[in-house]
Amino acid sequence: MSEAVKEVPKKERPEIRNIHVTDLMNYNMTPGAYVSILHRISGAAIFLMLPFLLYLFQNSVQSEISFAYFQGILSHPLSKLVLLGLIWAYMHHFCAGFRHLFMDMHMGIEKDSSRHSAVSVLVVSLILTALAGLKLFGVF
Repeated sequence: MSEAVKEVPKKERPEIRNIHVTDLMNYNMTPGAYVSILHRISGAAIFLMLPFLLYLFQNSVQSEISFAYFQGILSHPLSKLVLLGLIWAYMHHFCAGFRHLFMDMHMGIEKDSSRHSAVSVLVVSLILTALAGLKLFGVF
C-alpha cells in the first residue's frame, strides 16, 4: 500500500442509539409512520371487538324482539360514538391496507409519493368516516 492510503485519518462515526420514551416529544415522525402505527391500532381494535360484535349480531337476529332491543341500545349516543370509532378503525385499516399492498409491489416507495399516499390515506379514511358518521347520526 502507498503511504497516502495509510495516513488517512478515520472519520468519527455518529453514535446511533434507540430513542427513549423521553425523546418521543422531540422525535418528528413522518405521515407514513402515523399511518403505519394507526394501521396496527385499528387492526387490533377490529380484532379485539370482533367477538363482541359477532355475539351482538347473533343475538340480534334471533327474533324481532331481540332486534328491537339491540336497536334501542344502538340508538344511544354513546354507543353510536363507539360504533363510529369502529367505523374509523375499519375505514383506516382498509385504506392503509391498500397502501401497504401497493408498497409491497414496489409502487409508490419513493419519498415524495410515499408521503403523498400516507396523507391521502389519512384524509380519505377521515372523509369516509365522516360520511358514515353523518349517516349514523341521521343527518341524511
